[in-house]
Amino acid sequence: MFRNLLLIKFIYFFLTQFAYSNIDIKARTAILQDFLSGEILYEKEPNRSIYPASMTKIMTAIIAFDLIKSGDLSLNDKFIISEKAWRLSTAGYSSMFIMVGDEVSVEDLLRGIIVASGNDACIALAEGIAGTEEEFAILMTMKAKELGMENTNFANSSGINDPDNYSTVKDILIMSKYLIKTYPDYYEWFSEKEFTWDRTGGDPITQGNRNPLLYKNIGADGIKTGYLAVEKYSLASSLIRNNRRLIAVGSGFETKSSRSRESSKLLTYGLTNFDLIQIAKSKETIDKIDVWQGKENQVDVYVNQDIYKTIKKAQKRLLKISINYSGPVEAPIQKEQIVGKLKVVYDENLIGEYDLLAAKEIKKVNIFSRLIKSLNYLIWGDV
Repeated sequence: MFRNLLLIKFIYFFLTQFAYSNIDIKARTAILQDFLSGEILYEKEPNRSIYPASMTKIMTAIIAFDLIKSGDLSLNDKFIISEKAWRLSTAGYSSMFIMVGDEVSVEDLLRGIIVASGNDACIALAEGIAGTEEEFAILMTMKAKELGMENTNFANSSGINDPDNYSTVKDILIMSKYLIKTYPDYYEWFSEKEFTWDRTGGDPITQGNRNPLLYKNIGADGIKTGYLAVEKYSLASSLIRNNRRLIAVGSGFETKSSRSRESSKLLTYGLTNFDLIQIAKSKETIDKIDVWQGKENQVDVYVNQDIYKTIKKAQKRLLKISINYSGPVEAPIQKEQIVGKLKVVYDENLIGEYDLLAAKEIKKVNIFSRLIKSLNYLIWGDV
């Protein structure tokens, strides 16, 4: 019963802290996350089903990046362009303007997808990797499930109209975070404002990035726009400022201008209303704890993950961190042994608890030394 009360209090704290914010984003569905802490700062129907349109292309790029990482694909590999891919170079589609029979490198196709939003490049890459776009879409959906995108199914590589190509802003956020965290070098392509395709048999074509936030002075460096008549306008966006990154995803913006304005508003809200606090760095010593009957009287302790928390502006005084252990801890102590807990409390609510690990092995002293220590403790209380 007591545990249930604590859980209810914990959930209520986060609902009141973040979800019920004082802004309303003019989109059908939207979400905002602080990248390092992972905390959601705003959400509006985050699990509502959407047609992700060209935000689908984030996963198309991820599949290629995964294969490059595993050594099964190279940026220098070239794929021959099929008629199916070429047909999406016609008017009415976002295109890289590739031609049937062209041999185009994986790098050019990826940049054509990421910067120029080329639907033709998506199909060319999908066919080159998996043989058919249908088989490639299966790989995309498998990857989505692996990442925990529970409400997503991919039916094509570009996001073109298909009722079986669906997702949520929450799932697009998960996918975007994976991209940025796993492939920071390739992610830089998403910030490029233009791409020049030195096409076969014609003059080079230069196209600008469709992400409107890249042209604003707010620190945006990605990610991907989308549009379908049935869905209206969408955008997965991210910015980094003072080493702090925010990711926002919205869908159902009525116009291009509102997509830009409301996405910028959402990101700015996260920057101006919340602070990111670094609690601990992975593998770095946090403190020392006392050791009983060991060859050393103290041992350094650390956590095995980076710990960040996002809190409301000017509320740092409500954040408290404590080292908790039953001590002194009796030797012998093994390296990486759990010897205590790091607890993070905000406004009297426990918001995080992490294992404290011993940084080194501490051996037990011999029986004579243990006797002396025990006598000292009995007489002087000195351990």
